[in-house]
Amino acid sequence: MVGLDDFRHVLGHFASGITIVTTRDADGRPVGLTATAFTSVSLDPPLVLICVDLKARCYAALEACERFAVNILGSHQEALARRFASTLEDKFHGFECHAGHLELPLIPDALAHIECEKVAAYRGGDHTIFLGRVEAVRARDGDPLLHYRGQYDRLQSALKPGPFSAAGGGVR
Repeated sequence: MVGLDDFRHVLGHFASGITIVTTRDADGRPVGLTATAFTSVSLDPPLVLICVDLKARCYAALEACERFAVNILGSHQEALARRFASTLEDKFHGFECHAGHLELPLIPDALAHIECEKVAAYRGGDHTIFLGRVEAVRARDGDPLLHYRGQYDRLQSALKPGPFSAAGGGVR
């Protein structure tokens, strides 16, 4: 079996977007966490999945909730990604969010919001895979915040010129 460090190193070569997954706990308080393990599953019906570490501070709220939102972050939101990836008890303290179509807490100025009804949960090793049916979406223009090789990055830096100039064509 492959070693944990080697596995983590190889997976780091897969660039992914950064999201903040949000919901409300049993008392109605907003909770959330930074997640890179997010993807679409189906167009018809529209389904997405998120993978959440069993040790995440808000895991119990996500396990118990009926709905969750995926907020896709823009390149200007690295500080928020770090905040929601931290061990802070109340990541929303002093932070204003707004309620979406399903009354879920949404991150202001995110590139996109995807509001979901949770339809299934599957245990997968040290994570749970939550499957959500998409009920509401909204998006705006902007550059995404990325995660690559263990660091936050921006699309602009990923699009460095290659060995061919724009005028010279490129690969044929």
